[in-house]
Amino acid sequence: MSRFFSIIGGGVCGLAMAAELSARGAQVEVIERNGAPGEHACSWWAGGMLAPECEGVSAEPGIVMEGRKAAAWWENHGAAVIQRGTLVVALGRDQSELKTFARRAPTAAMLDRPALESLEPHLAEQFSKALYLAEEAHLDPRATLTELHRRLARTGVVFGDDPKGQIIDCRGLAARDTLSDLRGVKGEMLVVRCPDVALSRPVRLLHPRFPLYIVPRGDGVFMLGATQIESGERGRATLRSVMELMNAAYALHPAFGEAELLEIGVDARPAFPDNQPRIRQIGERIYANGLFRHGFLLAPALARMTADLVLECKTPEIWYEDHRER
Repeated sequence: MSRFFSIIGGGVCGLAMAAELSARGAQVEVIERNGAPGEHACSWWAGGMLAPECEGVSAEPGIVMEGRKAAAWWENHGAAVIQRGTLVVALGRDQSELKTFARRAPTAAMLDRPALESLEPHLAEQFSKALYLAEEAHLDPRATLTELHRRLARTGVVFGDDPKGQIIDCRGLAARDTLSDLRGVKGEMLVVRCPDVALSRPVRLLHPRFPLYIVPRGDGVFMLGATQIESGERGRATLRSVMELMNAAYALHPAFGEAELLEIGVDARPAFPDNQPRIRQIGERIYANGLFRHGFLLAPALARMTADLVLECKTPEIWYEDHRER
């Protein structure tokens, strides 16, 4: 069994894979033609929410189960994980959405206005109740990717261009040249500065047409996302989507109407038809892909399962497909 691995792709999936294999004593090379993490990586535009219970409202049980392990994995690999939970709110006309969410998220606690005010005073100005998922966490994707890249280089992982040994393909949407059932799901996001609003944890605003999540980045900066459009287009945000995000932020708190727009981002997430990831073995190459909107939540699980497979010959119980003899 090979102990040298070439990982193609230096986004969240590839770097997590390199970290897991390297930590288990393997020699690892990461091949990323664009170099260090940056705007070329889909994960650069992520929200960074480690929110398995929220995702479980619409995702499969395996995503929730594996996602619950993500925060500890990232902390063990040097990320600054902030564990203050997630708040979920809805406007008065959308209270049925909040009730539906509560039924599907059994760990969520319903907060009245005084309880909400103790956590997020600015939200209590707008909402009389909220759901609170206390065990969830978040991180800063850009700082996390940059630090993980540095840690890997310091611990002997090579960043080169000469693949050898066992190849593990983590190219995301670019792997459509082989993975014919992989599709793109476009997401747009905004980064704004609004010093008149203080939030200390991610907030989700439920809405039947354009739900919003907002993640604090510190110093009055917030990330707003994210649209979900069936498209592999990676470089063009639409006026409609940007307006919907802005309108949703204004509905969350009117002070966002005076926010400074710092950045508009867009990319396409790789997804399989059921929106669950895959570890797929085709010939001699292993493909780890399909993280959809769960990049930071599920990259550790894909890395761990792949390492179990290639180092211990342990077949993953979920998300693994062997196509070598088809």
